Amino acid sequence: MSDRIKKAAMGVALLGAFALGGAAVAGAVSGNSGGSAAQAATSTAQEPPARMHNGRRSDESALSGSTAAQVRAAALARVSGGTILRIETDADGHAAYEAHMTRSDGSPVTVYVNKQFEIVSVEDGPPGR
Repeated sequence: MSDRIKKAAMGVALLGAFALGGAAVAGAVSGNSGGSAAQAATSTAQEPPARMHNGRRSDESALSGSTAAQVRAAALARVSGGTILRIETDADGHAAYEAHMTRSDGSPVTVYVNKQFEIVSVEDGPPGR
């Protein structure tokens, strides 16, 4: 085999190796592991339901009156210095009610309250993480 053909073959092989390496790095940076369509469909199916314009899900209802006041009091007692954004029913099954809040440092938190107005759990971050 002539030197010219050997050099051309090595050049093609080298370019191919760079292309594969670059694709692997790009996939790692973007978080794409090259998963199948079935994996993509599964991750899409796990996304939370669409939100309405005010941030409330269509399957949850705003609270009012004494129920809202008691949920508000319980949530504020648990998250000292927090600010209530909205109080509503909980459709995810954590509890009967949920209070969406921000802590004093501005970070989001959701407080779940049962029908006896007791705290069930507190989740840092936006709901549905």
